[in-house]
Amino acid sequence: MGTLWYGGKIRTLQHETHVAEAVYVKNGKIVEVGTKTNLEDKFQTEITDYQAFRGVMYPGFVDSHLHMIGHGEKLIRLDLSEVCSIEQLNTVLKKAVDNTDPNTWVIGEGFNENLFPDKVVPNRLVLDKISTRHPIYLSRVCRHAAVTNTYGLQLANIHKQTENPPGGVIEKDEEGNPTGYLLDQAQELLKEVMPKKDFTYVKKALVKSLEDLYENGFVGGHTEDLFYYGDPVRTLTTFYEVIDGEQKKFRANLLVHHEALQSILAHDQEDHPYVVLDSVKIFADGALGGRTALLSVPYSDDPTTSGVAIHSQEELDNIVQNARKVNMSVAIHVIGDLALEYAVNSIEKYPVSKGKRDRLIHLQVTREDLIERLKKLSVVLDIQPRFVASDFPWVQERLGEERMPYSFAWKTLLQAGLHCAGGSDAPIEPVNPLLGIHAAVTRRKLEETHEGYGSSEKLTLFESLQLFTNGSATAIGKEGERGVIEEGYTADFTVLSDDLFELEPDAWLNVQVYQTIVDNSIMYEKVEEPIR
Repeated sequence: MGTLWYGGKIRTLQHETHVAEAVYVKNGKIVEVGTKTNLEDKFQTEITDYQAFRGVMYPGFVDSHLHMIGHGEKLIRLDLSEVCSIEQLNTVLKKAVDNTDPNTWVIGEGFNENLFPDKVVPNRLVLDKISTRHPIYLSRVCRHAAVTNTYGLQLANIHKQTENPPGGVIEKDEEGNPTGYLLDQAQELLKEVMPKKDFTYVKKALVKSLEDLYENGFVGGHTEDLFYYGDPVRTLTTFYEVIDGEQKKFRANLLVHHEALQSILAHDQEDHPYVVLDSVKIFADGALGGRTALLSVPYSDDPTTSGVAIHSQEELDNIVQNARKVNMSVAIHVIGDLALEYAVNSIEKYPVSKGKRDRLIHLQVTREDLIERLKKLSVVLDIQPRFVASDFPWVQERLGEERMPYSFAWKTLLQAGLHCAGGSDAPIEPVNPLLGIHAAVTRRKLEETHEGYGSSEKLTLFESLQLFTNGSATAIGKEGERGVIEEGYTADFTVLSDDLFELEPDAWLNVQVYQTIVDNSIMYEKVEEPIR
C-alpha cells in the first residue's frame, strides 16, 4: 500500500534550494521524490492512497531538548512568563489566591525578573503581602530558582540556621534571614513538602503537551521528565500509554536523569516503536539568570560569585563512568564555560562507546580551547537559539564584553564542524519552532529592528531548519533515516502555510502549521475557518 503526497511545494532540505512536487511513501518510508506525473507513471500499480496537501512540506520538525510534561504543566497551570512588573505579578497572584482554599498551595510557572523595570526578584515579603494563609511557590523561567513566602519557608523548615544543601543556595538577607529565593538544589527542600502530583495529573499534562506539540508542527522531541513526578517507572509507563503508536504517534526520545537510572533499568523495558530511552541526563550547573551557571571567571555584574557546581569534578566523573557501565551515552546540562570544562574532562576520561554520541546541552558560554577539545569528541551540541532573544541585552552585563565572542556562538560552533541540534527547552522558552528559527537567523526579538546581538553569529535559514530536522536526527544517531525528505528516509513531515525562504524573517511568525504527519499518518490538521 503506497501513498502519493502532492499538491503543494516540498522543501526536501537535501540542499538549500532543492524543491520537489510530490513524494511517494510506502510502509512509512519515502520511496522516491519527484514530480506527480513521473511518480504516478512509475508506481501506478502500487498507489492506493492519494494525499493532496496545501502549503509547503518540510521534513518533520523535532525539538532536540524540552520537558514534555513540564510544557504541559505550563499550559494547565498559572503562567507567569509574560508578567512584566511586580504590580502585574501581584494582580495575577491575588486573583489566583481568591480562587484557592486557605492552606492550599498557589503555584506559578516562569516569572522572569529581567522583564521587570527594576529587575528585582520578588522575595517572601512581597509574596506575604499577597497571602499569609496560602503557601506560594513561583518558579523562575529557567527552573533553576524559585521563590516562596514565609508560609512556604515555615513548611519546609528553612530558617536562619539552615545551611545550603550541596549544589544549591538559600539566599539570605544582611541579617541572615532567608529571603524566600532558593537556587538549584535548594528548591528541593521546598518540593519535599509540596503536594505530590498524582499520575492523573501527569497524564493530563502529557496529553496537553502532545496536542500542543502537534499544533506547532512537531513529529518528535527529545525530552527529560522521568525524575520529577515521584515514580520514574510510572512516568515512563505514562509515555507508553499516551503515545500508543496507533492513535498517537510521536517520536519521543527520553533522557534518563542519572538519579532515576537504576529504577528505570530495573524495570522490564517495552519495545516501543515511538518511545525510546536515550542518554543519561546530568546537570553540571545552573543558569545565567540566577547566576548559578558555573563560570571560570566571576560574573561581571557580581564578582562575589562564579556560579554553582551541581557536582564536583570527581562526582561528575563517577556519574559518567556509571553510564558507561550500562553502555549509555550522557547528556550534560552545561551553561557556563567551567561546567563545560568539567563535562569535557569527564567525557575524555570515560569516552562513549563506538557508534554512540554524547550530547552537551545549552553551551551558552564556551571558550576557544574547549571548542578545540570538543572537535575531538563524539558529541552533539544541543542548542536553543531562542535564548538569544530572551537573554539579551541583560546577559551582556552578566558576562562582560570579554566573554561575548564565545557566548551564544552558534555560527562559531557550526563552522568548527561540530554537530548541532536545535530545541526550545520548553517550558523554559516557547515551544514554537518558528520562534527558535527566527532567533537563530535574526538574533533579536521580533519587535526589535537592530542588526542582532552578536550579528556575526547569525545562521542562515537553511542552517536553522537543519537544527530542528537533520540536527535532531544526528543527536540520536538517526541522521541517515530522518530529518530529510529523501529516498529511504522516514515519512515524517511538517506542512506549513508558506515557504519560509520566500518571506522576510519577521513574517515567519505569521506562518501556520497546516499538517503534522508522523509515519505517514496525519496527527494534526488545521481546520479551515469558514469564510464569512
